[in-house]
Parts: sequence; C-alpha cells; structure tokens
Amino acid sequence: MLDLVFTRRFSMGHRLIHGASESCALPHGHNEFVAVRLRPTAPRPLDGSGNMVVSFQRAKSRWHRFVDERLDHALQLAEDDPLLAWFRAHEPERARRIVVTPGDPTTELMACLMMAKLNALLDDDGGLLRCAEITLQETPTNTVRYEGDPLEALPTPRPATDCWWRRADDSIADA
Repeated sequence: MLDLVFTRRFSMGHRLIHGASESCALPHGHNEFVAVRLRPTAPRPLDGSGNMVVSFQRAKSRWHRFVDERLDHALQLAEDDPLLAWFRAHEPERARRIVVTPGDPTTELMACLMMAKLNALLDDDGGLLRCAEITLQETPTNTVRYEGDPLEALPTPRPATDCWWRRADDSIADA
C-alpha cells in the first residue's frame, strides 16, 4: 500500500481549565509538528506513466493552507472558557482567530479534530485519499498519534453536522 506522508510545523497557544494542571491553566504556547499519513481510498498499482496516487501538491495544498492560515499562531480555547467570551465581547476581530474546542484543547483532542477536518477537506477534493494516521508533536517529549475514525473518539456536544471539524471550509469555530 502506498501512503503519502507529510509534516507541517505551526505555533499555537492554549490553556486547559478543566483540571489538567495548574500550570496548563495559564495561557501558554507550543511549537508543534503535525504529520499526516494519507491512504488511497481505492488502491491500485502505479500506472507506468505518472506513477503516483495523486500529486503531493494536490494532496497537501489545502491542508497546508489551513494549518498556515487558521492554526498557526491561533489560540485554542474550550467553548466554555471565560476567555472566549471576553475576546468575543472586547476583541471580536481577534476572537475569529480562536480555535474553539469541545472541552479542553488537549493535544489528544486537537489531533482528532485536525484529522476530522483533513478528512472533510479530502472528501471535498473527490475522496481519493483518507487520513489513516495523524501525529501531533506538542513538545520534543510529548506526542500524540491517532489512527482510526476520529469521529468515534471526539465528544459530541451538538449535532455532528454543526461542527467546524466536519466542514470542508476554513472554519475553526461554530458560533
């Protein structure tokens, strides 16, 4: 089986308010690496001419743009975080750069949200590829790897069709 694998680096800020640790309750940031492994939905032998599943350019362009324009230097906050309400009331333009998550934006949750978003983008591009695995490195010593259906791992606080991670657009929040 031929898989396509690529990595992107981005910087982010977040805070965890639901009891992870006191130090994580303060806003802080990480320089993260996200690696994805894409698998063809209909595997077949190379054709003897172009000899690729799809071009790397096609496979990664929308994803890299999403990471660069929506996740890089964004703040990740739980949907019930009081900071989110503050930003929406006092700095609405900056609030648009906040990734809003169902519960604390842990590395585990973000890996699943990102994989679901990538699959929505891939489905929108004809469904030739599917994300088989995602690896999110938060620090050089802390990494989360997920394979499988991310929708099975994600919390479901609202109808699934209303979630930004299910839409093939650049959204990072629902409200």
